[in-house]
Amino acid sequence: MAELRETDTPVPGAGEVLVRVAASGLNRADLSQIAGRYPPPLGESDVLGLEVSGIVEGPGERVCALLAGGGHAEYVAVPVGQVLPAPRKLDLVHAAGIPEAYGTAFVNLVVEGGVTSGARVLIHAGASGVGLAAIQVAKLLGASVVATTRTASKLPALTAAGADIAVEAGREDVRTEIERRWGADAVDVVLDPVGAATLAGDLAVLAIGGRIVLLATMGGARGELDIGLLMKKRGRLIGSTLRGRSRAEKAVLVARFRRELLGAFDTGALRVSVDSVFPPEQAAAAFQRMRENRNAGKILIDWR
Repeated sequence: MAELRETDTPVPGAGEVLVRVAASGLNRADLSQIAGRYPPPLGESDVLGLEVSGIVEGPGERVCALLAGGGHAEYVAVPVGQVLPAPRKLDLVHAAGIPEAYGTAFVNLVVEGGVTSGARVLIHAGASGVGLAAIQVAKLLGASVVATTRTASKLPALTAAGADIAVEAGREDVRTEIERRWGADAVDVVLDPVGAATLAGDLAVLAIGGRIVLLATMGGARGELDIGLLMKKRGRLIGSTLRGRSRAEKAVLVARFRRELLGAFDTGALRVSVDSVFPPEQAAAAFQRMRENRNAGKILIDWR
């Protein structure tokens, strides 16, 4: 159970800066940590929170930052390599929705999935913070996108983010809808945080040489795989996490994200999809909103 409590202000170590937090973003990884299934990496803060925006103590720079923990607090110590300048044209609170959501989308679409212009991409759980970010990033790269949600009321959020096809999974058959619009074996990259429940369907629509990138196991961690079909399609099944990567690896990824994507927030090509903003005193309600899957986009906590 998450709770609000007083603790000491963190002291930055070598290669870290202290950030006075303006806002922090909720992620399903927070819920997994609360449930005891996703502890922080060794040596990282056990305070919840994987992304923040705020002001660097001393220089006063407006920043946002990717974290392995510690973000849901008034202050956080951040490795320098995981700090990004907050986009000038973006509200500082909303900037808290960039690092984890868009970082995850970038790493898994670009670095792991190799998405380029003309690709066809399937994104499951498209109304989540990561899902809506991934739709936007894929479209920015020139890809066509089909996105799924299990909630009919969230379908407009998918199309607003740029999805070419929005599918209500559970009521509509995802494979049938994709094949009706794009034909058989048409998907180059699948971004899948669901896992076992969607794996067979992912493989069924995968193009020759396609990639399935697994981010989480919301629909089960163990499932059957048609290895023969995977071989026939010369497909690649990729497991990916961001939090557990080393600080050195994260610094490389953050630097690449800054070069290739961050500027799109100032041009308006990318925008943070914010579902709701809560004060710290209502953090429990914020987590419950995510737990009940009522959000479409990022839930933020405003610490100002």
